[in-house]
Amino acid sequence: MPSASAMIIFNLSSYNPGPFILVGIPGLEQFHVWIGIPFCIIYIVAVVENCILLYLIVVEHSLHEPMFFFLSMLAMTDLILSTAGVPKTLSIFWLGAREITFPGCLTQMFFLHYSFVLDSAILMAMAFDRYVAICSPLRYTTILTPKTIIKSAMGISFRSFCITLPDVFLLTRLPFCRTHNIPHTYCEHIGVARLACADISINIWYGFCVPIMTVISDVILIAVSYALILCAVFRLPSQDAHQKALSTCGSHACVILMFYTPAFFSILAHRFGHNVSCTFHIMFANLYIVIPPALNPMVYGVKTKQIRDKVILLFSKGTG
Repeated sequence: MPSASAMIIFNLSSYNPGPFILVGIPGLEQFHVWIGIPFCIIYIVAVVENCILLYLIVVEHSLHEPMFFFLSMLAMTDLILSTAGVPKTLSIFWLGAREITFPGCLTQMFFLHYSFVLDSAILMAMAFDRYVAICSPLRYTTILTPKTIIKSAMGISFRSFCITLPDVFLLTRLPFCRTHNIPHTYCEHIGVARLACADISINIWYGFCVPIMTVISDVILIAVSYALILCAVFRLPSQDAHQKALSTCGSHACVILMFYTPAFFSILAHRFGHNVSCTFHIMFANLYIVIPPALNPMVYGVKTKQIRDKVILLFSKGTG
């Protein structure tokens, strides 16, 4: 019989797979070079816009408010989301660099899932900020103190970390003795788990139930916040007050719709979308990590007067 140490070495070697191959978008391999062009343009736009937004929030004292602190967190998380996926995707499309190590795959997966969960939590925190600003304006600065904001930021960051970390351990326990080809442009939990030659029931249910429960709980809290906001708005005496209060929430509502609509589709398609084309699903998943990060700063730039004014001032100085 083999010794215990030999068995341990065998187990470690079988559970430590070699590199994986990211196939790209199945069925569209011949168009990868052309598909990469709009992806690259949108990614550059997202990076530039979010960096400008972060710069303005840091240097402009008038933007040192709770709402803009959470907005800066959203911008940083969007940068993580897009940067974790898009550069590798472009290297597959343009350079044929399809190989990714197992630790690299786990790292990419962690940051993609972490930024997704954190984005949802930030939107929830921003909804609470708008609720306090409109329903209790006189107590706004006493409720959302700098200490409270920092605690909130640390809390939602830690929650996102705790939700995402088990994905890594659930994958490291699996043996990968079949194909290492991932039909995707980046590593995501269920896509990698399906390559294993073992039971992945825990992976499927954790990968489905935890994100959907997290997102649904965030959506419920956001919906409650906005229901209370609408009740407060319609009690305001003047039409101008109605319009002003609603306009402060308009940008946030647009970002919420842009984030949660594709998020629910993507989560449900993984679990129940057996009739959804693999090509369509992967194309949609790629758009999801690049479109919202590019659109979010645009929405806030157009809808939020303070940011719009500062952007105009910044570029007028640059051209002046």
